[in-house]
Amino acid sequence: MNLVPDWGEFDAAAPLPVGPVRRGSAEHLMLFSRMLLDTHDPYRPAVIDWPELEPDVRDKIVSLPIWDMAVQTEGRTGMFVKTFAETVTDPLLKSAVEMDAFEERRHKLVLANMVRAYGIQLQPEPEYKKPRDAEWAFMRSGYSECIDSFFGFGLFKLAKDTGFFPAELIDTFEPVMREEGRHILFFVNWVAWWRRNMPWWRHPYFEAKVMLVWLFLIWERINMAKGMGQNSKAQENNFTLNGSRELGVEVTFPELAAICLAENDRRLEPYDPRLIRPRFVPGAVRFILKLTWLGKAGAAA
Repeated sequence: MNLVPDWGEFDAAAPLPVGPVRRGSAEHLMLFSRMLLDTHDPYRPAVIDWPELEPDVRDKIVSLPIWDMAVQTEGRTGMFVKTFAETVTDPLLKSAVEMDAFEERRHKLVLANMVRAYGIQLQPEPEYKKPRDAEWAFMRSGYSECIDSFFGFGLFKLAKDTGFFPAELIDTFEPVMREEGRHILFFVNWVAWWRRNMPWWRHPYFEAKVMLVWLFLIWERINMAKGMGQNSKAQENNFTLNGSRELGVEVTFPELAAICLAENDRRLEPYDPRLIRPRFVPGAVRFILKLTWLGKAGAAA
C-alpha cells in the first residue's frame, strides 16, 4: 500500500459552501466529499507501537471470537470500495471514494499487525474477489457498516469503561473508530446525493437494490443469530448482537441500545451539521425501545 496515495485531481483549496445546502446539489457533493478528504488521519499502521499487555488482559483479548471476521470484513470492504471507485468519473467524488477504500484497507493492516503482535491465530484468509456489480458491493458495504458501527461504538465504549481494553489499546484503536464514523457519514450522504442525480429511469432499479441489500443484511444476521451456540464461526459473526457478554458485561438490550445511541450521536456530532446522519438503524433501535417500554407499561397496568 502506498504511504502517500494519489487521491486524484480536485481543487483542495476551493472554499466550502456557506449557508444551507440543498440535498443532491453540487454544494452537497463538495460538503460530504471534502469532509472525508479534509479529515483524513495520515497515521501509518507499520509504526504503531502496540502496548505490552498483562498476561490475563492479553488472554481475554485473544479469546474474543471476532478477529477472523474483522480482518476478512475489512479485506472484503476494501476491495468492494476500491472497485466502486474505479467506476466514478467526478474527480472530487472519485478522490473521496479512493480515500474511503484506502482507509478500509488500512484498517485491515492495523488488525493484521495487532494479531501478529499479540499472537492471535487466524484462519487462512479467502481470496477477495472483485465484485461484478460495483454499486451493489459499495451499497452492501456501506449499509453493513451503518449497522456494525452503530453497535460497535457502544461496545467500544463498554470495553473502555469496564477496563476490558486497557487505556493504551483504546488510544491505539481510536483513529479506526473515528474513521468508521466518517465512512458511514460519507456513505449516507452519497446515497442521498445519488438519488437526486441519477437518471430518472435508474430510480426503480436503484431502490430495488437498496431493498435487496437490506433484505440480504437482515437475512445474514438472522442466520448468524440462529447459528449462535452451534459453531464458533456463527458466534464470531454475531459479535455485534452478543458483544457485551463477550466483554464480560451483563447489560440488558435497552441499556446497550441507550449506550449505542449516545455514542453514535457523540461520534457524529463534530462534523458539519448540514450533512445527513444515518437514520435507519438509530431509528429502528429507538422504535424497538419504545415498543419495549410500551410493553412493560402495559404489563404493569
